[in-house]
Amino acid sequence: MSHGDRLSDASRDPKWVQWVLIGTTVVFVSLLLILPLGVIFWEAFRKGFKTYTLALSDRNARSAIALTLLATAIAVQVNMLFGLAAAWATTKYSFPGKSLLISIIDLPFAISPVIAGLMLILLYGVNGWFGSTLLGFGFQVIFAVPGVVLATMFVTVPFVARELIPVMQEQGSEQEWAAVSLGANAWQTFLKVTLPNIRWALLYGVLLCSARAMGEFGAVSVVSSNIRGLTNTLPLQIDALYNDYNAPAAFALSSILAALSILTLIAKSFLEMRIERRSKESEANP
Repeated sequence: MSHGDRLSDASRDPKWVQWVLIGTTVVFVSLLLILPLGVIFWEAFRKGFKTYTLALSDRNARSAIALTLLATAIAVQVNMLFGLAAAWATTKYSFPGKSLLISIIDLPFAISPVIAGLMLILLYGVNGWFGSTLLGFGFQVIFAVPGVVLATMFVTVPFVARELIPVMQEQGSEQEWAAVSLGANAWQTFLKVTLPNIRWALLYGVLLCSARAMGEFGAVSVVSSNIRGLTNTLPLQIDALYNDYNAPAAFALSSILAALSILTLIAKSFLEMRIERRSKESEANP
């Protein structure tokens, strides 16, 4: 039975079943997603635009925004390079332990972010395996910016690799071998053949990685010690302000994080449409 036949069978369900399912979905999304998001923006601007701008101009708020963007930029770039390397290695080569390597890439999905933060402290803390050595060279990781960046990198490791591996597995290596047989070197093959075929999956992975990095709380909270103006990212600063009963400032910063999430969602939807259009074009022109 084709996909169209299945859709046709589903459309023959009683009207009341269709409306119940549609209504349940709309109510669920409205109560758990749309309404809370709307409340964030309502509370952010409820006391006026002046209060909103004062909250964003605070030194600690600006530091939190800057650190969030810095950690996200570094984590995304590193994980993009890692994802490309991991996807290439696992799809183009056969070697012992390949299945284990693919499973290990998914490890951050299975481990609690808080546990990830504790692991980083055991490695890079003052009494950790490498912490005392690094401190001897004047380089502090835990309770400093490098620890925040490391924690952000850890929790976002799988996103780019997990988007690229299935795409590269499906495409195979025939086009790369054809390019090599025509005299292209490795760099030319990657730029002219591989990258154009995976660019949308790569962008999608980068987008998901960025969204996860900006919103990370657990692992960063453990390794940062919540030092305002130094190691607090946006989620940590929002939590600190709310605990201080400074709700207007907390909601103002929350609106920034929510706006970034909405922009990410819009970009994600655009990429999904492009990927779907490309898939239909490929099916129409095999």
